[in-house]
Amino acid sequence: MTQIETVQKISRKKPSHRKPLVIALLVIIGWFGVGGVAGPLFGKLSSVQTNDSTGFLPSSAESTKASEIGTKFTAADTKLLPALVIFSGTADAQGLAKVASFTQQLTMAKVPETTKTVGDYLAKGAQLIPVPSQDGKGILVSVPLDNDKLSVPLSNNKPALPEVVAAIRIAADTVPGFESHVTGIGGILADLFGSFGSIDTDLLLITLLVVGIILIIVYRSPVLWFIPLFAAVMALSVGGGIVYLLAKNGTIALDGQSQGILSVLVIGAATDYALLLIARYREELHHFDSRVEAMKVALKGVFEPIVASGLTVIAGLLVLGLSDLKSVRSLGPVAAIGILSAQLVMLTLLPAILVLCGRWIFWPKVPRNNDVDERLSGIWSKVSDTVGRSPRRVWVGSGLLLVISAGFAVQLNTSGLSQTEAFTGKPDSVVGLTKLSEHFPAGSGDPTLIYVPVKDTKKVLSVLEAFSGVDNAKVTMGGPATAPVNPLDLADYGAKVVDGWTQIEAILDQPADSVAAQNYIPTMREVVHAVSPTALVGGSTAANFDIQVANLHDRNLIIPVALLVIGIILALLLRSLVAPILLMATTVLSFGATLGICHLVFTHVFKFAGTDGAFPLFSFVFLVALGIDYNIFLMTRIREEAKRLGTREGILKGVTVTGGVITSAGIVLAATFAVLATLPLVFLVELGFAVAFGVLLDTIIVRSLLVPALSYEMNAKVWWPSALAKSSASSGTDRVIEE
Repeated sequence: MTQIETVQKISRKKPSHRKPLVIALLVIIGWFGVGGVAGPLFGKLSSVQTNDSTGFLPSSAESTKASEIGTKFTAADTKLLPALVIFSGTADAQGLAKVASFTQQLTMAKVPETTKTVGDYLAKGAQLIPVPSQDGKGILVSVPLDNDKLSVPLSNNKPALPEVVAAIRIAADTVPGFESHVTGIGGILADLFGSFGSIDTDLLLITLLVVGIILIIVYRSPVLWFIPLFAAVMALSVGGGIVYLLAKNGTIALDGQSQGILSVLVIGAATDYALLLIARYREELHHFDSRVEAMKVALKGVFEPIVASGLTVIAGLLVLGLSDLKSVRSLGPVAAIGILSAQLVMLTLLPAILVLCGRWIFWPKVPRNNDVDERLSGIWSKVSDTVGRSPRRVWVGSGLLLVISAGFAVQLNTSGLSQTEAFTGKPDSVVGLTKLSEHFPAGSGDPTLIYVPVKDTKKVLSVLEAFSGVDNAKVTMGGPATAPVNPLDLADYGAKVVDGWTQIEAILDQPADSVAAQNYIPTMREVVHAVSPTALVGGSTAANFDIQVANLHDRNLIIPVALLVIGIILALLLRSLVAPILLMATTVLSFGATLGICHLVFTHVFKFAGTDGAFPLFSFVFLVALGIDYNIFLMTRIREEAKRLGTREGILKGVTVTGGVITSAGIVLAATFAVLATLPLVFLVELGFAVAFGVLLDTIIVRSLLVPALSYEMNAKVWWPSALAKSSASSGTDRVIEE
């Protein structure tokens, strides 16, 4: 070696990684600043919830039109929200006097933790009148609350309704000789608010605990598990903070249901992305001395699948914007913001932390640059070998299992749940409805309201009195009774007439919130419209029926549109038409199998009365969008390997190297959604079970066996019409070997 060559060799320096480390530090500092602002906003998310389901109906619904006219029959600018106080006891003169004393003192009852009183939330001109039951064993008091006043959070940022109802319950409990319960729409909504009240604390803490335990088991490291969990919390804070600002300004609507789903979805999805990145980073650390170079290669490998995965979920969620229900439409942007936040954090903050910390965070199993990857052996290598040896047996067996399970899906009861059936337990409002039906007609306190042009009032009243589901019907009174000038003029008899309309109150023989009562509505509308085409049938029972109609419309429209949108994204990602069809078909089959298992579990294990009308749609959106995630993670890696090894060898390598991380990701996501079962609401328990079971079904059966086996047998044709369909056909093993 010459002297000049020696000098050149000595002067040649290794590439400096100081600049990337400085950039990583700045990224971390920047995210800490964002989190410092977003965190406190996320903490106030519950204060901008709206949980009045009737307010989510479209303006075209008949019950919505009826409600618009109904506001004219109450005090100006006031929307009533009745809370019914049912007293069980002797309804004699002495009992009535005790309850009358309660009504006089109720206005002064203090709302807990505030300076407000119940009287501050009563509707203008409200009269609290004790009504005895015919059996003499119950007394009913209707407490008309002003919904507009209740919509303003208390000084402690808590929703007003639960606290006002709590004050009513405390006051009612002091009436001697009676057992009291607060029910009706006001009581039920208050209990719903109470159920959602723990979403921003208990639910989140349980979710983080479950995910933390799983990560410790996955990584077997005392340090590494904390980093993805911290990044997931950052993603949730950022997403939640943005949602808070939009909800506060009225840009989007947020209910407790959406907030609960946001928490588990973001934590689950963010952790999934973290698992994928960390697994690829660890793999590349075996090939590079420099952790910066290893991270660059890892990011290049996972960027496309993570972005595509997020896009499929976001696209599926945003398609909910086609819904007729504002509550369903609002979930789309709320959850989409969360997913986008998860992507941004996991593709920027998480890599920065990993690079800055170095290899030691993997202790005690620190990856070295030795070209040895322990993932190429073990259980997933055996699964891969099984797929390669007997692909046809694998896909036929796993497919048959899914088809049999899907056969039970047609028996799933999706006709909806009554508000009392919506709780897993028996809160005070549910017990109160039971007591109410023991002493009063089942629909008392929450009548079906029919708005009729004055000239048609008597005809409508006549057909309602003859209707089999109506206990009694009467015209709402309230006008000044005078000596009749015209015997046909209802106003002369004291009927309340507003802008040429009268209001008829129909008491049903079924509880107003029940599915049985909802089933009366279409027939009732038919008979009413037959004698008065412009009459409107409204009230809470009609609103619940209209919600079920909207759910059916949403299902029939959104599901095919979502499939089309997700299919297009997959085609662009995989540069293929065959692979997306394969992935979509297997995921839909998995969805059907999940619904079938849900029917068996909900009916025979949980003993639920049925499912909410929105359950199939929500389950579909989450299962298909999230289920496609794991197929994206798998197929993008298979496509990467197929370019070097050929399709069949690429499939076997892809299954082997992604098996552990994708299964871990599925377990994490399933666990986060399973946490929804801790809430006392049937819908969220059912949704949590469906997504958790469906995700595990996708990761263990569909992604591990069905998709690889079908793809293996199709060989390079799976990439048609891309160039890879031709180039990889000549590489690797083309012959299917059957045992």
